[in-house]
Amino acid sequence: MADSTESQSAPPVISPGGGTSTDDTYLARRSLRRGSAGPLLLTGLGVAYVVSGDFSGWNNGLAQGGFGGLAIAAVLMGLMYTCLVFALAELASVLPTAGGGYGFARRALGTWGGFLTGTAILIEYVLAPAAISIFIGDYVESLGLFGLHSGWPVYLACFVLFIGIHLWGVGEALRFSLVVTAVAVAALIVFALAALTGFHVDALNDIPVREGAFGASSWLPFGVLGIWAAFPFGMWFFLGVEGVPLAAEETKDPARVLPKAMAAAMGVLLLLALITFTAATGARGSAAIQSVGDPLVQALQPHGEPTTVSRIVNYAGLAGLVASFFSLIFAGSRQLFALSRAGYLPRFLSLTSRRKAPYLGLLVPGALGFGLAAATGDGARMLNVAVFGATISYALMALSHLVLRRREPGLHRPYRTPGGMLTSSVAFVLACSALVATFLVDKDAALIALGVYVVALAYFACYSRHRLVAAAPEEEFAALAAAEAELTRD
Repeated sequence: MADSTESQSAPPVISPGGGTSTDDTYLARRSLRRGSAGPLLLTGLGVAYVVSGDFSGWNNGLAQGGFGGLAIAAVLMGLMYTCLVFALAELASVLPTAGGGYGFARRALGTWGGFLTGTAILIEYVLAPAAISIFIGDYVESLGLFGLHSGWPVYLACFVLFIGIHLWGVGEALRFSLVVTAVAVAALIVFALAALTGFHVDALNDIPVREGAFGASSWLPFGVLGIWAAFPFGMWFFLGVEGVPLAAEETKDPARVLPKAMAAAMGVLLLLALITFTAATGARGSAAIQSVGDPLVQALQPHGEPTTVSRIVNYAGLAGLVASFFSLIFAGSRQLFALSRAGYLPRFLSLTSRRKAPYLGLLVPGALGFGLAAATGDGARMLNVAVFGATISYALMALSHLVLRRREPGLHRPYRTPGGMLTSSVAFVLACSALVATFLVDKDAALIALGVYVVALAYFACYSRHRLVAAAPEEEFAALAAAEAELTRD
């Protein structure tokens, strides 16, 4: 029925020469539930995106840079995310729509810039849940839950169960995410208190120094280059927090609430990164946890014997993975929804249900993510691909802030980034550095992401850029800027 209606009443589109309006039924069938998310739920969403990264993944950076290299990388990546969050908070207050980064780049960098940014965000939010479903399977198997083994039945159960909750409604989904995230955060605090009782400074720098590495020392065992190679792993403490603006259309008073929620989430994540990283390496030693899948659990088991606290942290690690998996599905569906509503992707993907959930925006990426997880079983590779897409989007979103600040200084900004263009310049430079660093860690993953980009760009160049929907909020926002510029010239 949806497809037949679409064909009978296809909306007018933006042609190369300008834009037109669309009928009301088109947008009515593509509307989200307004006012479902308040400050607490949004802050929880920002933390949920990231919290699984505190339980594992970041420790692989120790094998790239040692304690000192990863510490410096984490500080620099924390600075990048903090600057980026402040820049995005301003942009989200100006344009509070589900398009998020795509919408910001669309106005600043044009249709090509908007599509490049939106595609990079989609790569991150489609690949990351697929990778995390594999990690959830590994956790389920290691914990001996229900006698299950890691494999496609567990991955399928994850996608079916959690997409089902999202289809139920955004308010219910965000409340579920908040509860699971609170459990994971509480466990991180318990872990830190337990691990710090066995903290030893000497354990931090126990990785052997690589001979011949430039600038190598006990604190930088792999030399100065190790700092750069550790960038992608320093990102694991913060990866995904930039997705909070994607909930803008479902937020109460987004221009006021989004900046506060983003800043609060970033503050929580910085604190969690500090205590987790320091406590884990100081309790067990950098060498012992540099390549394990459960660094926090191993940090609490110096003799290999499980303890009460290590069991708690182990189960909470599963909660952290569920929180991130669940929230990343939300983010991917909203970015796909916005790109589809505006015509960059097939328009039927933005249809919403009676409960105002973008059901195809949830089901299609879910099916794709499940297929990738079941076919490859390579969570680490998929997560590296996601990181590559993320760094591209960061650079383009920071650039969008710079361009709009310079080109439209009089634009009404309910919230202004502290530090202005200096803040977004720092984010841009560090994002570009992190992008290059992904080639040092996993060149194949970077090339896979580039291959996906090439296919997406070919689709946009040959088809969708001629069929954009003028009345989509992000497109109207950009068209308004063009009209104002035309009046100024006249």
